[in-house]
Amino acid sequence: MQIIDGGITSPKKFKATGNYIGIKRKRKDLAIIYSEIPAKSAATFTTNVVKAAPVLWNQKLINQKENIQAIVVNSGNANACTGDRGMADTIKMAQTVADCLNLKKEEVLVASTGVIGVPLPMDIICTGIKKTVIDLNSSRESAKQAAEAIMTTDTFPKEIAVTFNIQGKTITIGGMAKGSGMIHPNMATMLSFITTDLNISQELLRKTLKESVVDSYNMISVDGDTSTNDMVLVLANGAAGNEIIDTENEDYKIFKEAFDYVNTYLAKQIVKDGEGAGKFIEVKVKGTKTKDDARILSKSIITSNLVKTAFFGADANWGRIMCAMGYSGVNFNTNKVTIKFISKNGEITLIEKGLPLNFDEDLSLKILQEKDIKVIVLLEEGQEEATAWGCDLSYEYVRINAEYRT
Repeated sequence: MQIIDGGITSPKKFKATGNYIGIKRKRKDLAIIYSEIPAKSAATFTTNVVKAAPVLWNQKLINQKENIQAIVVNSGNANACTGDRGMADTIKMAQTVADCLNLKKEEVLVASTGVIGVPLPMDIICTGIKKTVIDLNSSRESAKQAAEAIMTTDTFPKEIAVTFNIQGKTITIGGMAKGSGMIHPNMATMLSFITTDLNISQELLRKTLKESVVDSYNMISVDGDTSTNDMVLVLANGAAGNEIIDTENEDYKIFKEAFDYVNTYLAKQIVKDGEGAGKFIEVKVKGTKTKDDARILSKSIITSNLVKTAFFGADANWGRIMCAMGYSGVNFNTNKVTIKFISKNGEITLIEKGLPLNFDEDLSLKILQEKDIKVIVLLEEGQEEATAWGCDLSYEYVRINAEYRT
């Protein structure tokens, strides 16, 4: 696998663009992704009972196993809690794109992100779609424009592309994502879009995505809130020309490794852009009886507001980590727990096999003042492990979200 300078347009026969159409005050606010040939699709959606209209529309299409050729995304307005009008507006977005590209509306997925409870300005959006679709292009710049157009409180666009070889063919996966707050997915992330020119069966593509999100997007948390609009959408158009992959053979394993890498990379980028975040925190729990135990424990630590604020203050308060583990629902022997902090400034053990150590406070401060920090938790109860990613909780997070709607 090779990482390349690219994004959503890197796989063959994919185009994209992003534009400012007037939903937001300044920044780009409409993105379109287009496959020149029909593509197989896979998706995961928010577990929130309150689902935005685009989520409901996409779920319907995915369940019907429709081939998909386009995705349209608006930012600045979530189109959530907008009733029948919200669904009608979603369908109108799909229909407008379909008319422009000579498709059926059922071949167009829709995504929205932004403020909840405000109807979409459909005159602006329909006009904007017609204006934007003519700029669809496979260039690197077009991918960047699309990645910028899906941002809300994000401070930077999140993109990646990788290539690898299967059956003598060069396969490419491209991706872009947005998200910096209201992130605690339990399925996916805020919004993530993946394209690939691999020829793969729809059933296997969907199985792959379902498994991939468990250890990528589902293992991140910024603030513990699960959005009404979270989704991951994947399109695979087969343009690379490989023989179809419909079993979990060696070719599939090569694809799966690259696919997991793309999703994990995008998930970590979202955390690094957490609203008001100053520190990226990786929590690895090792030595559990089951994989699920490790996932639950690491996620419980990374979502604790008390743990997050301790990292913000560079306070080596390991007791908060033990507390978060204790209420996670996983049974473990507290007398076997070892906790370490690591950054480029060094490594320190705070508690070993259940007993607190007289550690160097000055060293711990230097370690925790770094922007990238690893927490290692050892349990010695089994062979399983899992990693979760999160960020600190700052004054700036409160300011951003106190003013979000206005």
